Amino acid sequence: MSTTTVSADERVAKTSVITRLMRRPEIGALMGLIVVYIFFSVVDQTGTFSGLTGAARWTDVAATTGIVVVAVSLLMIGGEFDLSAGVMIGTSGLFAGLLITEYNMGVWLAIALTFVFAAGIGFTNGWLVMTTGLPSFIVTLAMFFSLRGVNLGVTKAITDTVRVAGVDEGVGFDSARLVFASEIIAPYNFKIAVVWWFVLVAIATWVLTRTKFGNWIFAVGGDKNAARNTGVPVRRTKITLFMLTSMSAALVGIISLLRLRSMQAGQGVGEEFVFIIAAVVGGCLLTGGYGSAIGGAIGSAIIGMAFIGIAYARWNTDWSWLFLGLILFAAVLVNSLISRRFQGVRK
Repeated sequence: MSTTTVSADERVAKTSVITRLMRRPEIGALMGLIVVYIFFSVVDQTGTFSGLTGAARWTDVAATTGIVVVAVSLLMIGGEFDLSAGVMIGTSGLFAGLLITEYNMGVWLAIALTFVFAAGIGFTNGWLVMTTGLPSFIVTLAMFFSLRGVNLGVTKAITDTVRVAGVDEGVGFDSARLVFASEIIAPYNFKIAVVWWFVLVAIATWVLTRTKFGNWIFAVGGDKNAARNTGVPVRRTKITLFMLTSMSAALVGIISLLRLRSMQAGQGVGEEFVFIIAAVVGGCLLTGGYGSAIGGAIGSAIIGMAFIGIAYARWNTDWSWLFLGLILFAAVLVNSLISRRFQGVRK
């Protein structure tokens, strides 16, 4: 009697813990975070980088970057980019500042209207991308230049300068500053922006892993035509992601406005590339359909460590941009190697 060997169905085959771990999109960034932390702890000339004082400094940079990176990561998973996210920080701060200083509006009402305004900008970006079929790179780049021109032109026309100041005289400033721009954990003075960052990362992670909308984000980023054929509301999903990105930038703009008590017209310009770098370092693919909010948070932490670590090492801070370029290349390379080694591997 002949015997037939039946191979086990790979769909029910067991996968090792290490393989499952290495398949996580943020694992490469986590390894990079450990390396960067150890490196700057060694080269630190102040003796504070690895302590709570140093942590308070680099988490502040990481938080103000990471708040936007959370939304940018979701948008990139959804297969799109937003090059207007950086300039929206300045636009939002100027918008709120002008409402407070020139139109005597209460700070809280100005903040609420700023979020509505930012949602409108995000809706416009998303609607144009979905309606025209143009790449989001082009649409949001056009919005970037438009907002940059408005920031300079409108601010100068109203105030005769390129900045808005005096918001601390607005009604409700102290309570708003307590919520958005205060310091916690004395005497180390961590910024409350760190709390906002952690909360948004937690919410975004829950959305991605536990909700229908999270499934939609991965679906539209992977193959929007297939997603549409299975009933996923592609247009609504992508427009919502653009709106969330603009609103996250508005939150950072409000934090900056209340913290500095003023806003420059050029604030945030150039940060859009830092946001994308952090998301890519965190494991988001430029082609969409893959990534995580936690990975984006880790990428933001690496950038925060780099900017503060270079200053603490007493190097020329111009080297920060070289470091960003290097970690971007290294992160893409490591993530690619990990993906090739462990995607589809069962052990």
